[in-house]
Amino acid sequence: MATDLTADISHEELQLAARNHALPLEALRHEITPVGLHYLLTHFDIPYVDVDMWRLEIGGLVERPLALTLDDVKARASRTLAVTLECAGNGRALLVPRRHSQPWLMEAVGTAEWTGTPLAPILEEAGVLESALEVVFTGLDRGIQGEDPHLYERSLTLEDALRDEVLLAYAINGQPLPPQHGFPLRLLVPGWYGMTHVKWLQSITVVDEPFIGYQQSVAYHVRQSEDETGEPIKRILPRSLMVPPGIPEFPARMRHLEPGPCVLEGRAWSGRGAIERVEVSVDGGESWEDADVGEPVSEFAWHGWTYRWEAEPGEYELCCRATDAAGNSQPMSAEWNFDGFCNNAVQRVPVIVS
Repeated sequence: MATDLTADISHEELQLAARNHALPLEALRHEITPVGLHYLLTHFDIPYVDVDMWRLEIGGLVERPLALTLDDVKARASRTLAVTLECAGNGRALLVPRRHSQPWLMEAVGTAEWTGTPLAPILEEAGVLESALEVVFTGLDRGIQGEDPHLYERSLTLEDALRDEVLLAYAINGQPLPPQHGFPLRLLVPGWYGMTHVKWLQSITVVDEPFIGYQQSVAYHVRQSEDETGEPIKRILPRSLMVPPGIPEFPARMRHLEPGPCVLEGRAWSGRGAIERVEVSVDGGESWEDADVGEPVSEFAWHGWTYRWEAEPGEYELCCRATDAAGNSQPMSAEWNFDGFCNNAVQRVPVIVS
């Protein structure tokens, strides 16, 4: 659906927008996003953690419950993995009517190098019982949503939790996690939308029935009304973003570009398969040409892409769209849903060449 430019931003949304932040699109030039430019969404408050008192508790349906200090976690085998994270609400503000929540445009994304220890060996050491079905991850952040006070909790099936790439991360881009990124420890589930990557992790609990906490069974579903259950959100849909060329007007950020050769560039990613194709349009999607797509730094990180354009005087609407190895491609417009999730419609960048 088209953007409603007259829709008012509420006081509540303004508070959220001030607390959270998106990636400036010019920062797409960085293959690895600097920590201060990586997108952030914090549901409740950023908890203060005394690392000397903090323990990670692993319990539930296990033979040997564990209580690990941060030093215990760091002493285990480590892995560093470049991973693109994206908020499930990315693009929410572009759907009409707009759900009143964090008013993301398209920039709720970032790619960092995360260092941590694989989760699977810890679960194996604890001895998961045969009756296990899911693994619940509980953070230290607590608040009220859906009228119920609760800690932020999400679950994975045991099969997904045991995947090789799932990490308990304690560092980002070679430095300890800052408070806003989940210090001292967070879950990292490559390929899944950001709500899955529980921050400020305090416990991991193995259970034998589906977890029904609010953030799992009510929030983060694609639904058409508040009364529906809808479909749970999991893996990231394909998306491409362009570094807006030229220079911006203030405050509207309309782009101005001089005539002549221009290299358009950007990033593309998907949690459902490697990016196999990026196409670029300079006429608002009427015609498309293939861009050159580069290799990612890891199988879970975005691809860089470039397209050479001979810019002639005039007004243009530049677009880009990605297609992944599973055949998923970005739509020109996204289907509306009640909470404004999973809007991966193509980006549109108005440009004046003069």
